[in-house]
Amino acid sequence: MPAVAGAAVFALVAALLFGGGVDDTVLPGIPSPGAATTWALPFVTFAANALGVLVAGITVTAAFLLPGDGPSVSAHGWVLLRRTTWLALGWAMAALALLVLTVSDVLGVPVGDLSSHSVVSFALSINQGQALLVQAGLALLVAVLCRAGVSRGLAFTVAVLAAIAVLPPAFTGHAASAGNHQIAVTSLAVHVLAASLWVGGLVGLLLIRRVRRFAETAARYSRLALGCFVATAVSGVANAAVRLGELPALWTTRYGVLVLLKVVALGVVGLIGAVHRSRTLPALTNGRPGSFLRLAAGELVVLGAAVGLAVALSRTPTPVVVEEPDPLVDLLGFGMPEPATALRMFGDPLPDMFFLAVAAAGIGFYVAGVLRLHRAGHAWPLSRTASWIGGMLLLAAITGLGVARYAYVLFSVHMVQHMVLSMVVPILLVGGAPVTLALRALRRPADPQVRGAREWLMTVLHSRCARLLSHPVVALAIYVTSLYGLYFGGLLGTLMRYHLGHLAMLTHFVLAGYLLFWVLIGIDPGRRRVHPALLTLVHFLAMVAHAFFGFVLLQATTVIGLDWYSAVHPSWASSLMADQRLGAGLAWAFGELPAAAIMLLLVRQWIRTDEREQARLDRAADRAEASGEQDDLARYNAFLAAAAGTSAPVPATNEDEAPQTGRK
Repeated sequence: MPAVAGAAVFALVAALLFGGGVDDTVLPGIPSPGAATTWALPFVTFAANALGVLVAGITVTAAFLLPGDGPSVSAHGWVLLRRTTWLALGWAMAALALLVLTVSDVLGVPVGDLSSHSVVSFALSINQGQALLVQAGLALLVAVLCRAGVSRGLAFTVAVLAAIAVLPPAFTGHAASAGNHQIAVTSLAVHVLAASLWVGGLVGLLLIRRVRRFAETAARYSRLALGCFVATAVSGVANAAVRLGELPALWTTRYGVLVLLKVVALGVVGLIGAVHRSRTLPALTNGRPGSFLRLAAGELVVLGAAVGLAVALSRTPTPVVVEEPDPLVDLLGFGMPEPATALRMFGDPLPDMFFLAVAAAGIGFYVAGVLRLHRAGHAWPLSRTASWIGGMLLLAAITGLGVARYAYVLFSVHMVQHMVLSMVVPILLVGGAPVTLALRALRRPADPQVRGAREWLMTVLHSRCARLLSHPVVALAIYVTSLYGLYFGGLLGTLMRYHLGHLAMLTHFVLAGYLLFWVLIGIDPGRRRVHPALLTLVHFLAMVAHAFFGFVLLQATTVIGLDWYSAVHPSWASSLMADQRLGAGLAWAFGELPAAAIMLLLVRQWIRTDEREQARLDRAADRAEASGEQDDLARYNAFLAAAAGTSAPVPATNEDEAPQTGRK
């Protein structure tokens, strides 16, 4: 560990001096926070990042990579969680210290001269301060939960919270102030998360090198590291492209040179990973751990230097300098689009890294699962594959083509995007039956005490939360409440203003719609078995709520999200109220088409259910007649007769009065 810390600190100091990230020159008339803040800020940033990486990686190791002990984590996992408590506390303290130093740097006031009011105001009202405050709170929560128990479910929760906690600062700084938020912010978040799991997971792996069946644990980490390597490389290239602006800046600017050094470090650890997979992992399996541990330690040194370079880059001025900032670009991430046409709606793309990554991963994993089934000699319906791929492609298109650009500035286009994401995309995804495919294609781990992806999926499907959410009334309530709450609760303008809020809103559209239609027409296991008659009623209520929403929105006399749309409304568009009424009409008309199709499907399922039940009764009656025994209906009639005080049912006098068994 001392070698790793030394490499990281050396890389940090050298990169700060080279890139100008610690220029403490005092210019006349410009306030300065002083040399103490100038130098302390990057080092505290490094400490916070390093502790966050360790917490995220070690908790993931304890929850997912190590074998368990029945419903509890293993002894080594328990030790890792206990150690993580102190790391998480240190992380929270570093985040709070970073908050104070950031205020000092922004205001140009030494730390000793700061007032508590300025620090509190910055923490509660400025994006950077809010992000650091949230990170400190999540780190404290992780520290508490690490001591709360030893169950695997709790370890899962801790690992997820730790992974989330590394993200808030990624949504501020260079990425948030650069143009094209859709690529810059999302790619940085992916980059930070992937690198944290990669580096922290390696530290966690080395901490449990004496665990039982360490070779299998290392192999599981190797698969995680490969995915993180790909995600880090792709997101890093995308983020660097936005910040550099043009390719020559990669070697003509100091920021670009530092990026090249990170690329070199990434290439080195990529080669080390390849050696791990081809040589040291087989040697480890054969009981020779020496070469693996030495190479892993060297890999960690290079990764530590890369973390130091990353912190220095966050303090280095980027080559892209905007001389006259455009408030509209700060809000949207792009300039005002030209008048909307059909060609621009589909031909002027605005790719979002988050939804592109979701679509690419969704299609890739689904196709891999289908191919695995085919290699095993099992068939998978082509219609399901087409439905899933179609849903993912539509998700990428509606969030990445020109329609996404105009959805930021026109309420009517936003409403079309909402309807597609909450109705059409979920219906297609539900038709793909992804849970069924995953349960059939995922392999069981060799160690029964290890929970792989299939075991975690089964745990989620049988959890109380899944039982609650899969109740038709609950799914309907989530769908309808989110619809009305977003537009009539004053949330739309706030969510549109922040990139993270916008991503959360669009993601919620898809998830709420998927939950409702999964409950209504899904074929995957895990959902409640409800009679189609009740499902038809639930869907009818959803149709009524949706139609009433469109009617109320059409009759509204106030502009929804006025604070947002008044700031970004194009001069070439119609008035805000006219555009809102157009969106209301589109929501009213568009939503009825998929809703009607689902209603027909539910009625068809209802009829088929009744036909199957009738056929079952007929078969039971045939068996009873052939064996001379009473069937269910005859026993029921006997029960009624006994309840009425008679010993046997009154015989029918004619055919019209005979009991109806449903037989033809």
